[in-house]
Amino acid sequence: MALTPRLDLRGGRDCWQDDPKSLPQADGRPETRVDLAIVGAGISGAMIAERFTEIGASVVVIDRRLPVTGSTAASTALVLWAPDVPFVEHVERYGQDGARARWHAVFDAVERLGRRVDRLRLDCGWTARPDLYLAGKRLDARALEHEGEARWAAGLPTRRLGAGEVEDEFGVRAEGALVSEGAYQADPVALARSLLRQAQRQGATLLYPVDVVALVEVDHQVTLELDDGSKIRASRVVIATGYEVEGEIPPGFLLGSSYAFATPPGELAAWRQGAIIWEASDPYLYLRSTADGRIIVGGEDEDFADPKRRDALIPAKVRRLVDKARSRLPAVDFHIDCAWAATFGSSEDGLPAVGLRRGKTRIFSAHAFGGNGIAFAALAADILVRAVDGAPAATDGFFDPDRFR
Repeated sequence: MALTPRLDLRGGRDCWQDDPKSLPQADGRPETRVDLAIVGAGISGAMIAERFTEIGASVVVIDRRLPVTGSTAASTALVLWAPDVPFVEHVERYGQDGARARWHAVFDAVERLGRRVDRLRLDCGWTARPDLYLAGKRLDARALEHEGEARWAAGLPTRRLGAGEVEDEFGVRAEGALVSEGAYQADPVALARSLLRQAQRQGATLLYPVDVVALVEVDHQVTLELDDGSKIRASRVVIATGYEVEGEIPPGFLLGSSYAFATPPGELAAWRQGAIIWEASDPYLYLRSTADGRIIVGGEDEDFADPKRRDALIPAKVRRLVDKARSRLPAVDFHIDCAWAATFGSSEDGLPAVGLRRGKTRIFSAHAFGGNGIAFAALAADILVRAVDGAPAATDGFFDPDRFR
């Protein structure tokens, strides 16, 4: 049996160009014990591998698929520091200081990631964009005003716009909105593969298609048993397998389904400043543009993950997304070039699961449950580097996989 379940993670056709030339080459197996073994070669595994190899750790990344062909390939790559759960709801759950600490941890991780992408000169369409958060059913205009005040008091770069101001500044219909800086967009496949190649240049070993069937932690090391009967020994292991979670999904986390479509490339901008648009609703609508002139529209999440049922809903979900998008941008005629559905993870607080696995001392989880997969991958890399260095931040335990038990 495999270490994690093999799920049908996506259906339909996404809009990212899968260039075979961009696929990182597989390497030979390491002959000695490595410092870190990472199970999963998606965005989280790639981010963690690049960080650890930069500080001189010996790293092996293992995936049973081709790299970046799981959930990352279905991502719409909105790199936001604001989680799906509003700040005011985090204040109710964790208190003012607890909410502030959690949001700043993600904010700081995204800021560091932006600098890292620039420094490494990764060719992945990485572009800074305003984050435009529209009043919706979860937070109406008055509640959104309170949300903005709470964020500003917490030191988060957010300003409020009234209905007329949203249309004047961005060309979008809304009763009100919050505008935040520090958000980005990217091509998720190009970003993850660029990070994997950078990790290889820094000494990482990439193995695929290879399946891990068991982990045995004993005598200050972890033995990874592979599907061909061979073994790899590592000082530590990170399980970064996305929504294919080892064992039982911890309480407070849930698998569901999400939907998206993209217009053909080369269309004129439909709103101003190329803002990343999303609603204070549940489920929420979101829109963004791409470097090649597409509009990506997504949302309409469901709380089931059955792939046949999920994919059967793609046509109906696309029609619903078009209607919702037109309510915000009535002058736009949304032509459909590609449409897809994907398994999606969420959590009670909209934050990821990062930290030691229950009962283990050398096996970590890095699962980016929530709507901000790339931001949470960057956060996971920060947390894990600190954990291995023996200098965790006070906030790191806030993202523990078992925090809801």
